[in-house]
Amino acid sequence: MPPERNGLEAAEDTRRCAWAVKDPLMRAYHDEEWGIPQRDGRMLWEMLMLEGFQAGLAWITILRKREAFRAGFAGFDPARVARFGAAETERLMADPGIVRSRAKIGAVIAGARIYQAMLERGEDFSGFAWSFTGGQPLVGDGRHLPAKTPLSEEISRELKRRGFKFVGPTIVYAWMQAVGVVNDHAADCFCRQRDELRALA
Repeated sequence: MPPERNGLEAAEDTRRCAWAVKDPLMRAYHDEEWGIPQRDGRMLWEMLMLEGFQAGLAWITILRKREAFRAGFAGFDPARVARFGAAETERLMADPGIVRSRAKIGAVIAGARIYQAMLERGEDFSGFAWSFTGGQPLVGDGRHLPAKTPLSEEISRELKRRGFKFVGPTIVYAWMQAVGVVNDHAADCFCRQRDELRALA
């Protein structure tokens, strides 16, 4: 469900981050998802897996294929994906609706198994993701969008230590922005203030 609209969003000429202005799908993603603090562990994992598929590609490519990804990966249910084997891998490799990369498909299956292993140890993925910022979103300066940061490098190292793949510091920073671990909306974007207020709620 989209976030509730308020006075900040009512005007047709609402200012947005420059990357979200032209394409309607990117605009909806920006307005309704990007930068909003995500606390659901499964959704945080799904977004990390999708960011991994983006490696070497534009995010709009992944966004346009997202529903096909969800269908192919059993709704990104980690418990189900963790049981995928050779047959499911070949099915996904034959699916024209997704990015057909054997390495990336394998990374999602492995990632699901790591997610499940964390749960079995009593470690929630949301708690893990937010532990690096003390549970609170970081706020960018509203002018610069770094490709990576020392924190994304730290998180990347920890994810790799656990066995995750396609989680380099640039991918991890894009994920942090997407799920609201960092609020990187432009200074004049209507979402910046909205998400700051949401984080305090």
